[in-house]
Amino acid sequence: MPTLIYFHDPMCSWCWGYRPAAQELFAHLPPEVTRRNVLGGLAPDSDEPMPKSQRQVVMGHWRRIEAMLGTRFNFDFWKKCAPRRSTYPACRAVIAAANQGREEEMTLAIQKAYYVEASNPSDTKTLKQLAKKLRLDAKRFEADLESKATDQALKEQIGYARRVGVDSFPTLALERDGRLKRITVDYLSYRTSLAEIEALLG
Repeated sequence: MPTLIYFHDPMCSWCWGYRPAAQELFAHLPPEVTRRNVLGGLAPDSDEPMPKSQRQVVMGHWRRIEAMLGTRFNFDFWKKCAPRRSTYPACRAVIAAANQGREEEMTLAIQKAYYVEASNPSDTKTLKQLAKKLRLDAKRFEADLESKATDQALKEQIGYARRVGVDSFPTLALERDGRLKRITVDYLSYRTSLAEIEALLG
């Protein structure tokens, strides 16, 4: 069965910008196409403050996406929070939530916390608050967030992304008969990607 693989990171600003088109695409997939998310892991664990130069780069991405797509960003994040270049904690939170059937909900909650509410998903405290908002089993979530199994699951997803040559996000690929075919990511319309998928399916 053909599978559309979505490579992403919950703290990837371009993934946030792509979200509306992505949701439309997923809603319009042919019935024979299943879907799978793969976490790419933009930045490993770090307690180091984000350098000023890196802050400027990330803020530049936000401004560009805002201008290009009209995506909402709350720049108060850069005043309220102590940014770190560390997205693995948020990725683990997605896996921990997936264990309770709430993968998509946690991904969106992290994105909203980061880009709209000016909270820092690199912080465990923020992730626990999001789990509470989603009414997850708090003890299970906290245990899974710190578990070796979750860390290994993240490493496996990152490793898979790297093995198939994916190192930027978002990326789409259609897996069929053991082969992967990249699908164009069109931030403005889901129809471009859908047309490519339908053409590949014949």
